[in-house]
Amino acid sequence: MLRSPMPRSPMIRSPITRLPMTRSPMTTKQILLIDDSPDIHTIVQLGLTMVTSWQLLTALSGDEGIAQAMQHQPDAILLDVMMPVRDGVAILADLQTRPETQAIPVIFLTGNTESSDRRQLYALGAKGLIMKPFEPLTLASQIAGFLGWELEAQP
Repeated sequence: MLRSPMPRSPMIRSPITRLPMTRSPMTTKQILLIDDSPDIHTIVQLGLTMVTSWQLLTALSGDEGIAQAMQHQPDAILLDVMMPVRDGVAILADLQTRPETQAIPVIFLTGNTESSDRRQLYALGAKGLIMKPFEPLTLASQIAGFLGWELEAQP
């Protein structure tokens, strides 16, 4: 008895070889916030959860943030420029040297409005800059705009 071949999933090339798992377009975005201020963590969490269904990971230091980025491979990183021990520029440089994190887009959070500093951050590889203080309800649309994402409505 002949059987018709089973339709193959687009993720499976053969019964043995599979393509790497990827997030589907409908999957919730995962954002990593690296900022030494717990208040900023709260504001970002409120802003993102009120507008999107994105998941927020948080880190209070650069080293903790790098470990989180390597473990979770977030869709984007929000990174404070001014932090104790290592600033955001040093953390970005560290992320860019690691194969696991170098492709993750980074958006800086900064209170500095100097145009020369903004140009330097873009030259270092930032995908965007969000000025502090920021409007929590527009944060998701700013992130989506910098990264070319469609902003899905929250369920």
